[in-house]
Amino acid sequence: MAALRAAGRERLRRLSKEGLWIVLGQAAAVLGSLAGVRLLTELLAPSAYGELALGLTVAALVNQTVLGPLSNGVTRFYAPAQEQGDPRGYLLAVGRLVAVATAVIALIALIALAALLLAGRVQWMAIAAAALAFATLSGYNAILNGIQNAARQRAIVALHQGIESWARFLVAAGLLLWLGASSTVAMTGFALAVVLVLCSQTAFFRKIAHAGGAAADPGNWQRQIWKYSWPISVFGAFTWVQLASDRWALELFATTREVGTFAALFQLGYYPMAMASTMATQFLAPIFYQRAGDASDERRNANVNRLSWRLTGLALGTTAAAFLLSLMFHRHIFAVLAAREYAGVSHLLPWMLLAGGIFAAGQTIALNLMSQMRTHTMMTAKIVTALLGVALNFAGAWWLGTAGIVLAAVAFSVLYFAWMSALALRRPPLSLP
Repeated sequence: MAALRAAGRERLRRLSKEGLWIVLGQAAAVLGSLAGVRLLTELLAPSAYGELALGLTVAALVNQTVLGPLSNGVTRFYAPAQEQGDPRGYLLAVGRLVAVATAVIALIALIALAALLLAGRVQWMAIAAAALAFATLSGYNAILNGIQNAARQRAIVALHQGIESWARFLVAAGLLLWLGASSTVAMTGFALAVVLVLCSQTAFFRKIAHAGGAAADPGNWQRQIWKYSWPISVFGAFTWVQLASDRWALELFATTREVGTFAALFQLGYYPMAMASTMATQFLAPIFYQRAGDASDERRNANVNRLSWRLTGLALGTTAAAFLLSLMFHRHIFAVLAAREYAGVSHLLPWMLLAGGIFAAGQTIALNLMSQMRTHTMMTAKIVTALLGVALNFAGAWWLGTAGIVLAAVAFSVLYFAWMSALALRRPPLSLP
């Protein structure tokens, strides 16, 4: 009994230490992002900031359809590879898949640049190229972060998450002051900052990369990661359309300046809630995956399910508190965190926070489904909600401009949360706490 108590205390100590590192890393990333909003909104006019936001939708395409899904698969199968004593085969499979993904991105880049040239949008080619470079490098970082997080190297992950957020905006600001205030210069700064972080990531990754033992069957891990990841890539394409449609709808029905003010609103409202969800997911994903194993034991799945629902309740409670606080202090928040030209949308901040928080709660349920290898069951929900989100965004932009986009975001998040909840409650049987 004494041994069990000692083991429990040791486990609690280890989890507390890991949780502290994650909180520190994500807090540094959020603070860097908020400081970056203030810095870049001072250096860029709303129209240029809007162009940067549109350029970032190109980066989001790569993240949602190629490297993001691969990162999920890579992270999910680290624990099974360790359990089966084949870390070397797993890493070889990851390397092959990253090479294939890079080739796909290169093809996307050629098609996108050719399309812009044929459409006569030569002015967009430079920022599109910079955005694709930024997305690719960020994707590599995400994969290394995922493996290191799965290996429970929390301090290393926290260090790089904090550094990347600050470096991105500081390097961009330096280039803007040196070369002039344009969206392309800012995007180039983002890419250069990620190069610096990637060099550091690679140095720390060597310990994992030099895992001993012969590769048992890298082809097996490659097939398993691909089977797990491709549904995420499919619905990721639809998710990207939904994520990008708010900015492009405003570009179509309003102005690039309005895109810029909405981008600041999104980064101050939706983004912090998404980062809070990322923090929880980063901490819990390795634990979920280790507890679920290969997801063949229903008792292990039920354990993961109970933890997931508790996290969901915490996410909703945090969202309610953030919503009430922002109702009272939205003007003060914008006065501190954004330039004066962007203050006209501060009254929409509580609703942007609400949308981000509800979506984050839905993501915690999605993590539960992913830990049980149920990515296929999520496809219909992800695709349909994304398409409805696109329709809501265009209708909202046409009807009410930025306010309509925010209302569309709230409606989309509620629908997504409800559908994810329904999937989690569906058989195979899952028990609520």
